[in-house]
Amino acid sequence: MHGAKAQSQSSRLALFASVSRLHIVAIAALGTFTFGWLFTGQHLPQLAALSALDWFVVNLLNRVVDLPEDRQNQIRGTDFVARNRRWLVPLCFAMLGASFLVTHALWPQLSPLRLAYHALGLAYNYPLLPGRRRIKQLYFFKNTASAMGFLLTVFAYPLCMQPALPRPSGIRSATVLCAVLFFFLFELSYEVIYDLRDAPGDATAGVKSFPVVHGQAGAVRIVDGLLLSSGLVLLGGFALSWVPWRLCIMVCAPILQAILYKRWLRRGITSADCIRLTWLSAGLLATYHVWIVLGLPGATL
Repeated sequence: MHGAKAQSQSSRLALFASVSRLHIVAIAALGTFTFGWLFTGQHLPQLAALSALDWFVVNLLNRVVDLPEDRQNQIRGTDFVARNRRWLVPLCFAMLGASFLVTHALWPQLSPLRLAYHALGLAYNYPLLPGRRRIKQLYFFKNTASAMGFLLTVFAYPLCMQPALPRPSGIRSATVLCAVLFFFLFELSYEVIYDLRDAPGDATAGVKSFPVVHGQAGAVRIVDGLLLSSGLVLLGGFALSWVPWRLCIMVCAPILQAILYKRWLRRGITSADCIRLTWLSAGLLATYHVWIVLGLPGATL
């Protein structure tokens, strides 16, 4: 009896994680928390929670809109979303409206950034562009839109708090620019790896992802270039004394990602691989903060 109950509970949690794309919510929240600490010297859990909420809403709306592609790509939770789409959409907009009222009262400077993020998310998910097209259907912009969403929540959210918080030693404008460029390139590599998984469904839906347009070989070259470039940004910034060691150490992430995705590519990228890759990076960010708490070498500001 207890075993069956535990299995049922585990199944419900797995369904929630899939429907909400919890792995993406986690990486966004931890990214905001980590770069907020790097740029302000303060832990900002409230901003991390807000980043998590914003990505939760956009991801859930994306699941509702992407039902045909998700069915073909056999994404877990698609049937649940299809059955409950009528109340999932109002729930998302209700959470969004309530959160705007709260955050605007507390941090009015965040409101323009949140509006920009959700406008981007709506245009990504819904046919709001000329010709009733979505950003997701546009070559190049499909991937860069997602990366821009991360830049808004992971970087712009904590940076807009900067006037009220001192900038730590070793963090200057060049440091921020290197971090932004590193994260942008690294996050784009995730997008293309996910597109390798989703290529059949994207082709059917008319989504012009890199694998659909250039084939697997072309998409792999793009991923390799993005991973290499992201690592070189940090190493070059460190060589020029623009990037402190506590930021340069993040070069481990693209190295690990390259090793794993190349290994999985030989048998074909799966949905589980993509989720595993995202949780790995979330785990690296969490480990980074354990390192800080323990005061290990390179952890001090």
